[in-house]
Amino acid sequence: MFRRIATVFTRFVTLAAALPSLALAQGPSMAVPGAGARLIKDARAEPVSIVLVHGAFANGSGWGKLIPLLEKDGHRVIAVQNAMSSVAADVDNTKRVIESQPGPVVVVAHSYGGAVMTGAAAGISKVKALVYVAAFAPDAGEPLGAFLEKYPSALAPALRPDAGGFVYIDREQFRNVFAGDVPSAEARLMSITQVPIHGAAFAASVPNAAWRTIPSWFLIAQQDRTLNPDMLRFYAKRMGAKVTEIKSSHVAFLSHPTDVARIIGEAARSTPR
Repeated sequence: MFRRIATVFTRFVTLAAALPSLALAQGPSMAVPGAGARLIKDARAEPVSIVLVHGAFANGSGWGKLIPLLEKDGHRVIAVQNAMSSVAADVDNTKRVIESQPGPVVVVAHSYGGAVMTGAAAGISKVKALVYVAAFAPDAGEPLGAFLEKYPSALAPALRPDAGGFVYIDREQFRNVFAGDVPSAEARLMSITQVPIHGAAFAASVPNAAWRTIPSWFLIAQQDRTLNPDMLRFYAKRMGAKVTEIKSSHVAFLSHPTDVARIIGEAARSTPR
């Protein structure tokens, strides 16, 4: 009798141990009996890595309202920190960060960061989508400031150079030009902590344009006084991007983080995994 019980118990243990592998063999959605009908996740699916590239007059901490929303959606997130002393150096730094991320990658850039992303993501096969947030999107060999005269904005008159050739936005004009829909106290702090960009950046270019080979999304801020919305529309149309327009200042990721997160999420869901 005890031998029979031992035999039955051994068979039960063997069957229980085999259930997970049997379930996986049947596909990712097969339920394991006795496990409350839980679905077994597809082990092949990897989280998408989101690389955030800041623009001029800011740094990576400016994405602070957006990052928690992206992490809540299950993405790995990293924010690049660029010195903005030269376009070439920022492209190299951003490329290094992109290449170090696991799995499929979506790169998101704001303003000047769009030019950096355009150069840095070119030729990297793991980059599956680009998201331009009120950003420059130059073609290969095209100066960053190529269309600033054709599409003027309030930015140029508000720039103030220092002795080293870096430029700032005049503090008194900062909110009106850069962050019109951000609370005044927050905008004031941004003006005080702004990170300057070297003026030579606007004449620089990138050797390759990632948007020519990588699917792109573009957010156009309709109330943008830093970059003319019509210039952004020109960029978006030229690259054939999926376009979203919202009533926002230049810093939509601060004033409308949920809208920006939704666009990034759409780009991330489109990536083959």
